Amino acid sequence: MTVGVILLGTLVAGIGSVWIAALLSYGALARYTQHMLSMAAGALLATAFLHLLPEAFESPIDAQRLFLVLLVGLVFFFLLDKAELWHHGHEHHHVSPGERAAHLSGHASAGGKDDSHTGHAHAHGDGSPDRPTGSWAVLAGDSVHCFGDGVLIAAAFIADTRLGIIASLAVLAHEVPHHMGDLIVLRTGSVNRHAALLKVTLAGAVTAIGGLAGYWLVEPLHDLLPFFLVVASSSFVYVALADLIPQLQTRLGARQTFAQIAWLLAGIGMVTLVSTLAHMH
Repeated sequence: MTVGVILLGTLVAGIGSVWIAALLSYGALARYTQHMLSMAAGALLATAFLHLLPEAFESPIDAQRLFLVLLVGLVFFFLLDKAELWHHGHEHHHVSPGERAAHLSGHASAGGKDDSHTGHAHAHGDGSPDRPTGSWAVLAGDSVHCFGDGVLIAAAFIADTRLGIIASLAVLAHEVPHHMGDLIVLRTGSVNRHAALLKVTLAGAVTAIGGLAGYWLVEPLHDLLPFFLVVASSSFVYVALADLIPQLQTRLGARQTFAQIAWLLAGIGMVTLVSTLAHMH
């Protein structure tokens, strides 16, 4: 009975939050794509610094060990991103000389304006639109985070069914803005809308795996939760600072700059508000 309730609660929290995020990202807020990029950066940073890391450092584990895990996590996701870039570039360089010549001549015949834009894109190489922005890093971190959420929900259900329901709803609520950020990160790369939704849904489903593992191994896994939180934080910080923020560092007018900052603060404020309400309950 308890296993079934844990499975239901983790699936509702893990997958339900993804689909609510998709309805908002692809529906009501779909036309604000560039602004959503700013909001995603704010949401990821707020999730790491205002939600995950404070919870991790409330544990009795030595702070130096947690900082070491954070550092190792940042380096790991940097290397993961480099591997992703290498693999992506390796695929795109497997074209014949004739195809490459046709591609370049097509751009050259498009006119001066497009040609200068193309030159700018080639000069930056990895900054081209089809660069798969941090997708592996954000999915890996999201999966670790969701696994930890599943363990927490399982522990709550084992203690009391009503507490488990509240924990499931709290996880669902605070995961919505975070999953919105995940979807936006994947959509800024080469991943289409349906593929992005599928990948984030699979990451959300890891919550159920965490719940089942937590039911059988609640004590040892509960002791490891601070490490899960720090690893997830390292991925969110890396993706926000290495992939999203650099894309926002372009010369804009005063009005566009104000809007960019406002959406960044909106992402931070949304995560802060939802996390505060979740902790109050």
